[in-house]
Amino acid sequence: MTAARIPDFRESRLPGLVRRIPVRHLLTLIPLVLVAVIAVRHWPVLVEGFGHLRDASWPWLLAAGGATCLTWVAAAFTRQGAVVQPLPRWRLLATQLAAGSANHLLPTGLGSGAVNLRFMTVCGVPLATSSAALALYLLAESIARVGLMTVFFVAFPDALRLDGLLPDGDVGPVLAVAGTLVAVVLAALFLVRRVREPVLRFVRAALGEARSVHTRPSRALALWGGSLAFPALQAAGLVAVGQALGLGVPPAHMALAYLAATVAVALIPTPGGLGSVEAALIVALVAAGGPVAVATAVVLAYRIITVWVPLLPGALTLGALVRLKVI
Repeated sequence: MTAARIPDFRESRLPGLVRRIPVRHLLTLIPLVLVAVIAVRHWPVLVEGFGHLRDASWPWLLAAGGATCLTWVAAAFTRQGAVVQPLPRWRLLATQLAAGSANHLLPTGLGSGAVNLRFMTVCGVPLATSSAALALYLLAESIARVGLMTVFFVAFPDALRLDGLLPDGDVGPVLAVAGTLVAVVLAALFLVRRVREPVLRFVRAALGEARSVHTRPSRALALWGGSLAFPALQAAGLVAVGQALGLGVPPAHMALAYLAATVAVALIPTPGGLGSVEAALIVALVAAGGPVAVATAVVLAYRIITVWVPLLPGALTLGALVRLKVI
């Protein structure tokens, strides 16, 4: 028995069509689509924020924009300082702009980490080394931010006044709840194996890479200098916007308010801290002595400058880097 060929039968062309689909070109459009979706969801906030910018002092707003651009330079220094192997400078800088956009499209830290991890891998850095460098970057940035906040707290102990934000007698319960949360986190870290082992691997990887990096003074200087400059420049941007809108809070107090707010929301997994950062910053600026209405305007204008304005060029840069196979 022989099989008869059916006339005009053609083999499936699906594999060939799949191979011809410009997958990499489609990937370049994903960041732009996500930007559009987030912009539509937060459209009232954008309109109100741009409205406040119309009445602001433009020299101060330009200073805030300059500080925002310098944060990408600081991030590039820190990224290079976290790995011994030299990275292409201009591509590294462009990657930080793209990573900032990705960080606002995905839960906090995931977008930036994924972009930088892919960039280092393309540059020939072994995956184990690039993962350790990423861990070291996060560890150094966290230590620098908390350390800078501690210095400001010591220098200006009365900068944040919580008595007007909490009813009388509520400070004790709030501190008790905070202490309980810290105790639960520490208990989970030490008692739950599935939590303890990944955290310990993270710390060991970061410390191992730190030993290699600190054998080269230039790398150590870039790592810690960039880690300190990054939150300092972010705080300077908020101070500039506060001056532009006449908040009436001393610059050092505004910087402390920014550092305290960002440390408080660091573990909240929202894309780029959207929503949580705004709320925390408003509370912190009010605690620093700013009027509620003006503090709200300052925060909205600040987020417009630092998040929404760079979001589109960052997404375009991300798409270009993907198409050029830089990441």
